Amino acid sequence: MSETSDRRVSITIDRPAEEVSAFAGDPAKLPRWASGLATGIRREGDQWFADSPMGAIEVRFVSDEPGVLDHEVVFPDGTVNHNPMRVLAVGEHGAASEVVFTVQRRDGMTDEQFDEDCATVLGDLQKLRELLS
Repeated sequence: MSETSDRRVSITIDRPAEEVSAFAGDPAKLPRWASGLATGIRREGDQWFADSPMGAIEVRFVSDEPGVLDHEVVFPDGTVNHNPMRVLAVGEHGAASEVVFTVQRRDGMTDEQFDEDCATVLGDLQKLRELLS
């Protein structure tokens, strides 16, 4: 296992950062591009839940700051996985966005598992770009 504890996965989307942030930060739209939530998401009061093989997981965005889409996934056992995600304005006059997701290596994860997680995130970001193009 390598000593690297995280990896940034990014993609450029030819849409303004405000538009990308609004779409990607809408929990109701997550199943359209986030494969881990492909089975759907539901709102219960002010909370958002999705079904997983381990049971219901809670998904919550932790900031209202523009371009900050950090979110937490709370597993049935109470474990919280924090997912840093940013949408940055790039290009002439901010006409495009760079979406950066930091994939964090979980304890006990092999290099192969970590690479698979990173590839899954890249696929999700590519799907997000496809939806917004």
